[in-house]
Amino acid sequence: MGIEGIGARVARKEDRRFVTGAGRYVDDMVVPGMKHAAFVRSPHAHARIKGIDVTAAQAMPGVIAVLGGRELQADGIGNLICGWMIHSKDGSPMNMGAWSPLATETVRYVGDAVAIVVAETKGQARDAAEAVEIDYEELPAVTEAVAALEAGAPQIHPEANGNLIYDWEIGEAKAVDEAISRAAHVTRMRIVNNRLVPNAMEPRAALGHYDKAEDHYTCWTTSQNPHVARLVMSAFYNVAPENKLRVIAPDVGGGFGSKIYIYPEEIVCLWASKKSGVPVKWVADRTESFLTDAHGRDHVSEVQMAFDADNRMTALKVDTIANFGAYMSLFSSAVPTYLYATLLSGQYVIPAIHANVRAVYTNTAPVDAYRGAGRPEATYLLERIVETAARELGVPPAELRRKNFIREFPYQTPVIMNYDAGDYEASLSAAMEAADYAGFEKRRDEAKARGKLRGIGMSCYIEACGIAPSAAVGSLGAGVGLWESAEVRVNAAGTIEVLTGSHSHGQGHETTFAQLVSDRFGVGIDTVNIVHGDTDKVQMGMGTYGSRSGAVGMSAIVKALDKVEKKAKKIAAHLMEADEGDIVIENGECKVAGTDKTVPWFQVALAAYTAHNLPEGMEPGLKEGAFYDPSNFTFPAGCYICEVEVDPDTGKTEIVQFVAADDFGNIINPMIVEGQVHGGIAQGVGQALLEGTRYDPGSGQLVTASYMDYTMPRADDLPSFQVSTSNTPCPGNPLGIKGCGEAGAIGSPPAVINAITDAIGTNDLTMPATPQAVWSALKSATRH
Repeated sequence: MGIEGIGARVARKEDRRFVTGAGRYVDDMVVPGMKHAAFVRSPHAHARIKGIDVTAAQAMPGVIAVLGGRELQADGIGNLICGWMIHSKDGSPMNMGAWSPLATETVRYVGDAVAIVVAETKGQARDAAEAVEIDYEELPAVTEAVAALEAGAPQIHPEANGNLIYDWEIGEAKAVDEAISRAAHVTRMRIVNNRLVPNAMEPRAALGHYDKAEDHYTCWTTSQNPHVARLVMSAFYNVAPENKLRVIAPDVGGGFGSKIYIYPEEIVCLWASKKSGVPVKWVADRTESFLTDAHGRDHVSEVQMAFDADNRMTALKVDTIANFGAYMSLFSSAVPTYLYATLLSGQYVIPAIHANVRAVYTNTAPVDAYRGAGRPEATYLLERIVETAARELGVPPAELRRKNFIREFPYQTPVIMNYDAGDYEASLSAAMEAADYAGFEKRRDEAKARGKLRGIGMSCYIEACGIAPSAAVGSLGAGVGLWESAEVRVNAAGTIEVLTGSHSHGQGHETTFAQLVSDRFGVGIDTVNIVHGDTDKVQMGMGTYGSRSGAVGMSAIVKALDKVEKKAKKIAAHLMEADEGDIVIENGECKVAGTDKTVPWFQVALAAYTAHNLPEGMEPGLKEGAFYDPSNFTFPAGCYICEVEVDPDTGKTEIVQFVAADDFGNIINPMIVEGQVHGGIAQGVGQALLEGTRYDPGSGQLVTASYMDYTMPRADDLPSFQVSTSNTPCPGNPLGIKGCGEAGAIGSPPAVINAITDAIGTNDLTMPATPQAVWSALKSATRH
């Protein structure tokens, strides 16, 4: 590989090991003496544990240990926590129910862990887990958030009366109500955002190893943020002192948010290793993933949008009920509050906004961030009601949006966010041109002649990425800072190592981060190595989520590169007896501008380490670190247009065209950005058309617990995407970049549903828009 800097379409360096089967995942890790674990899980959605008998299981072949929650608590292992404090509008703190890594008295969802079995083989561990006898007293269960708030609903946690976790609000309720009362038109909708299972390619896994001789713990885990895992397991769960705990997240096969959190399994495997005296590995099967991975979305909202006589938006009122499942996961509290309601202004000037959010316990798997985390929920709600309002007002959807676009920046919304830069008109125009929007009616007529219903829908999204600055999120209840760290080490021969607190699990950091270094020093990206995911190798960092690795993680690298460059120029100037200000670094050389004097990059590095001829007072070495805390979120935005054909006889929907026009600011690697957009759109289409998590409302059993029942998008469900980008650089970070990893999943669902409802002539359609759902909506509209 040659010198490939910022803006180059470089193939991903890391793909060679992945496509050749040389990736190293947690399940590939083998430690001498390692044994295997299986968890005993509740078959009931809600029940009291009256007794546990492990006698038969302990006597089975290969079994080393059978351990339960009482032993875990006796050893001082703490309950799992939610790391973001939210206060209700009356000022009271959120009602966080106790979540023991192994349940001791009550199980609260199907899949709740009760005990762990450690055995010689995975098969022996699973067989013995089935032999653990637990006497349960079944209790009534509730799976829907709205039903959980009703009088007489089963009480899930004693800490949360009526199952209410918090009742939170943002905005000015009085101003909104007054604007609605004066409005020339008000559009009202009930909007449901369906529950999803993340389904990363690699299931979760953990390998815990306690070294008795060193009194040291190592945990290999499928984590998006290993340093946070180490911090939480040491400071809050009392698994091990932080200085005696190493957390390693090797290659991770996708995360989408579901691997941010610390789950019971990591905690229990580490504890069980010390308890049993052997290293303990657990790898989820796919059904365990369906049952126990943190789910996403699951909102029910009542929405009102007010307009004046000139069709300008005057107010937005939102009342949302958010399903949190049986326990509060690590960042769950922030998703329907500060990651959701703060984006309800979208791309529009809306003078008055008020949102009320009630978070609720149910007897289902915990719910937390999933690709987009609050932003998809906000965008879906807003873009569905804007499209519906356009139809009610008899105004073209693009015209209504244009009339209400924010056009001056910075722009302070009524719901905290201050947008720093954007050009929403550019994205809308680019998308409409690419989609041949003007020619749609001709295509609709042609489809009608073939007996098909053709529809077109758009979505203008905005998202907030980076989740920062730390002081701001801290004031809003975050339990950690959201900065990032980097260390740049130039070795004696001139090769470069970048140690980053970000974590790569599909984003392509090993390529894009190397491009950043290549661009700065003119070295080949094959001479740059990116190190991440190991708390013993890398300085404290906050990990990857919220599309923050570019805007925050790379900005930290830039700060470290600035320091390295400054020192390298001092050394080069000294070697060439030149002025430091005349030194430029390019093409792998340090040069004196305007002359033919040069020193190769490797020679500058070698000089730094031999220390034979350094400037007076300079320390040897060429290594620098930096921390970067952003001054603001970044705000990617764009317009997506979807065109569909619906078969009125079957309700089957075919996406015949999908156009994405995004503004991500400056772009490091266009090819990787396009891949991120493609993947996000595929997940968004999956939510809109196919994916839906279903629990039996009576028993609380997860009905969609395998790919036989939970439908994932496949290649033939998707068209060839047309993607393009415009650029309003972000003024808040040194690279001018915004983040691109979640945009596709944010903007696509409303575009798809808006297209289908345009085709079938009714707004009454919820996700997933399965053939049955579309056919039923179409028939209902026909009857009325």
